[in-house]
Amino acid sequence: MGNKYGYNGAGGGHGGYGGNNMQSLMKQAQQMQQKLQEAQQELEEMELVGMASGGLVQVTVNGKRSVLAVKIQPQACDPDDVEMLEDLILAAINDAYSKAQAEEDRLMAPFGAMKGLM
Repeated sequence: MGNKYGYNGAGGGHGGYGGNNMQSLMKQAQQMQQKLQEAQQELEEMELVGMASGGLVQVTVNGKRSVLAVKIQPQACDPDDVEMLEDLILAAINDAYSKAQAEEDRLMAPFGAMKGLM
């Protein structure tokens, strides 16, 4: 016999509301972890190209911001102006990193609350 709210004073126990709720939470956590791992794998596999000076210098990175390749067109190589080439390389790297950050933000948005835990 319960009170007007249906509570009879018995605890949650096994198989009660608490157990089912905990199972559901655990299942959701496992699904979220799987999705997070898939998103991280996608970042690892993607290739993003940053460019400077209309493509004279191109830098390819993955979504984790590891540099995979650097391509420099011959007309970017002026032996009298090495500093310009250095600046173009930095600009291309920064462009590629910016694209990688945007992709990471897009893929990780559903895990916003967990971001500090990664």
